[in-house]
Amino acid sequence: MYAALWRVLPGPAWLRILILLILAAAVVYGLFFYVFPWVSSLVVPQEVTVE
Repeated sequence: MYAALWRVLPGPAWLRILILLILAAAVVYGLFFYVFPWVSSLVVPQEVTVE
């Protein structure tokens, strides 16, 4: 999968690395600000007391 992604991206190696870093940052941003809050509203934590 990663080799196919590497072949599809345009430009020299430094540009491909830059594009991949931007894509990874966009995925992390989307997870933290959209996916995780949505999942958090669906999961109800249990009240657990350890004595």
